[in-house]
Amino acid sequence: MAVVDLRLKRFIDRAIEYYNRYRAPESVARLVSIDGDKVIVRFEGSFCRTCGINDWVEDFKFILEDLGAEAELLEVIEPDDFFSDEEWRVGVFRLRRVPEKPREPEPQF
Repeated sequence: MAVVDLRLKRFIDRAIEYYNRYRAPESVARLVSIDGDKVIVRFEGSFCRTCGINDWVEDFKFILEDLGAEAELLEVIEPDDFFSDEEWRVGVFRLRRVPEKPREPEPQF
């Protein structure tokens, strides 16, 4: 079992808290795993389909950056059956730099 960097875990928890504050219930993020610099987050919800479902995942990258990280969205994993009733996406992110202390992001309206 991999040892998780506690600073990275706290940073991701903060980003998820911030993401969920402004995007739930349409999209709710949940940490799946951390493996080195790779972070996997699951997004569930009704989403706003006119916005583009994958945009909800990409928004998490922008929150990571707003908090001071250097982040990259590597992949978006979707349900096998596009027409199914499953309302989830999984984002695979790489974090190259995580600040010692997250910045306070600007309020989102």
